[in-house]
Amino acid sequence: MDTAQQHLAEHLITREPYYLATGSEIEIALSAYKNGLPLLLKGPTGCGKTRFMQYLAWKLQRPLITVSCHDDLSTSDLVGRYLIRAGDAVWTDGPLTLAVRAGGICYLDEIVEARKDTTVVIHPLADDRRELPIEKRGEILTAPPEFMIAVSYNPGYQSVLKDLKPSTRQRFAALSFDYPKPAQEAEIVCREGNIDKTLADDLVKLAAMTRSLKESGLAEGASTRLLIQAGKLYNDKIDIHTACRTGIVEPLTDDPELLAAMQEMVSSIF
Repeated sequence: MDTAQQHLAEHLITREPYYLATGSEIEIALSAYKNGLPLLLKGPTGCGKTRFMQYLAWKLQRPLITVSCHDDLSTSDLVGRYLIRAGDAVWTDGPLTLAVRAGGICYLDEIVEARKDTTVVIHPLADDRRELPIEKRGEILTAPPEFMIAVSYNPGYQSVLKDLKPSTRQRFAALSFDYPKPAQEAEIVCREGNIDKTLADDLVKLAAMTRSLKESGLAEGASTRLLIQAGKLYNDKIDIHTACRTGIVEPLTDDPELLAAMQEMVSSIF
C-alpha cells in the first residue's frame, strides 16, 4: 500500500452510518459514481447532506475526505504545497490530490464559501477530462475510475457574491435535499437522538413552527440536526424546556423577539 492509500485508509468508513432515504437519491448517486459524474448536493443546513455522503462512501467502500470550504481556502490548500522539512522543500499533497491519487471521494462542503479562483481548480476534474493539474510540480494527474468529487451548498444563503458560476455548476449532476416529511423526520430524530417517538413527533412539530418564522426574519428554521441535538440533551436528563432552548432556540438567533416567539412555541408544545 503506497503512502496516498495509507492516508486514505484513515478516512475509510467501516461502520454503516444511519441514513433514511427520502427519495431516489441513493440510486442516482450510485449511477453518478458508476458513470464518473461529479455530484452537487443542494439543501438547507442540517438536512442530511453530509450524512448522505458518509453513507454513500460506506456503500461504495471508498474513503471520504471532507473539506469545509471558507473564504480563505486557497488552491494550495486543496492541491498541495511545498513545506520545509529538515532544510529541504518537501511536496505535501492536499486533500483533493490525495483523493485523486488513490481513488477516494473528495467532498467540498459549502463550496460557495470558497474563493472563485480556488474552485476553478476542480473544473478539469469535474468534466470528461477528469484531470487535476498540479502547476507547482508540472504534473497532471488523471483520476482513476474509483475517484469521485462531490460538492454541497445551501441555496438559502445564495447572493450575487456567493453563488456557483454557471461554468462550475453545469459540470455536476445535482441532487436537491430538504428536511424530511414529518413522519420520516420523527423516525430519524427518534433513532439518532435515542428518544421515544412521542417526543420525536413533538420536536418535529416545533421545527415546523420555527420554519414558519422565515417570513418574520429568521434566516432558517430548526434543522433536523438541531432536533437530534435537543433529543440527546433530554436523553441525558436535561429537562425538555432547557434542552429545546439550548439545543434548538438559542442556536437559531440572537434576536430577542424571535427568541421569545420560539420560547412560546416550546411552551405551547411541552
